[in-house]
Amino acid sequence: MDGLDKLEGVYNQHFRDVYLFVLSLSRDEQIAEEITQETFFKALKQIDQFRGECKMSVWLCQIAKNTYFSYMDAQRRFVRMAVQEKENSVNLEQSLIDQTESLRIHKVLHSLSEPYKEVFMLRLFGELSFDHISQIFGRTESWARVTYHRARARIQNLLKEDNG
Repeated sequence: MDGLDKLEGVYNQHFRDVYLFVLSLSRDEQIAEEITQETFFKALKQIDQFRGECKMSVWLCQIAKNTYFSYMDAQRRFVRMAVQEKENSVNLEQSLIDQTESLRIHKVLHSLSEPYKEVFMLRLFGELSFDHISQIFGRTESWARVTYHRARARIQNLLKEDNG
């Protein structure tokens, strides 16, 4: 029996146990499937480190647990970044209400190059959807989103420089 056959046997013998273990942690079938696949991929790369001091299923479940917690940490970081992005957006838009800030923002906005200036103005002042903006420019909705977010980031950076 060569190494590949042995690994296939380990996979067939332990897949269900590892999957059910991850499912008990995640309570989500798709996540459990993904983490289980990742677990066996990692186990394949680390099989030489298995010394037989515990059952193979225990070793695999330990890899699965670590993989799951790493996945959850990454998800939490992603959510925090999304919340921060939303807060930054709200902060920028809230600043427009303040008259002095409004003047500063309009000066910075005026200094932006096209298409950033127009996309930002259409989105914020014209309250157009990204789909409508993309139709105006004959581009994709994704292009409109990226252009808007880049414009917003440039405005924020220019305002920071102006304060500094």
